[in-house]
Amino acid sequence: MRKLLSIVSSFLLPLSSFLFISCSQDAYDKGEGQYSWLRGDFAEAVVNSNQQVTKIVTDDGDELPLVKPYEAKWIMKADTTYRCMLYYNKVENQAEVVSMGQVPCASITLLKDLNKPLLTDPVKFESTWMSKTGKYLNMSLMLKTGVSDDSTAVQSLAIVSDTLVKHADGKHTRHLILYHDQGNVPEYYSTKVYMSIPTNRIDADSVRISINSYDGEIITKHRIR
Repeated sequence: MRKLLSIVSSFLLPLSSFLFISCSQDAYDKGEGQYSWLRGDFAEAVVNSNQQVTKIVTDDGDELPLVKPYEAKWIMKADTTYRCMLYYNKVENQAEVVSMGQVPCASITLLKDLNKPLLTDPVKFESTWMSKTGKYLNMSLMLKTGVSDDSTAVQSLAIVSDTLVKHADGKHTRHLILYHDQGNVPEYYSTKVYMSIPTNRIDADSVRISINSYDGEIITKHRIR
């Protein structure tokens, strides 16, 4: 069975700064065979009073009610919104969900407020991109993981900011660093992790993100507003 690093803390908006991860089934897997043609989107999952997802709002801005309410163990509270990645079939302007996995939303921690050493253990970088709605800055990473007998072995990710740069035109760029603590987790194989930063948490016109990869430092830049 394929494995995924799933977030086991920080599940509601707003989420805590540090995202702790452990091994579980791949919730982002769309399946095989008859499901291989389904749509896959990042979205907001709107939850009703019964802790069921009843509607999604995709990163393209499409608002789709679900054919039937969706339930999952990671839906811990009612009447709220979660960030998710899902595979679905679009049926008469409704979404028929095949699979849905939680995508954590990271807060930004200022370096001066970090109560632990800044760790940048390497990751395999895939991409960063803005949602078409402009509401989210998304990140796709591959983390090295493996089974360990150490019950305290857990990886953690966070977004840390060390600088806010003011330019001559009055605009600002927030410099961000990907915090990654391997946490004594073995590095046997790679597994995919997604993370989103709500842009309303970014107090700048643009961002510069520093990511320590196995191939060296990678810098990505995005205009926020």
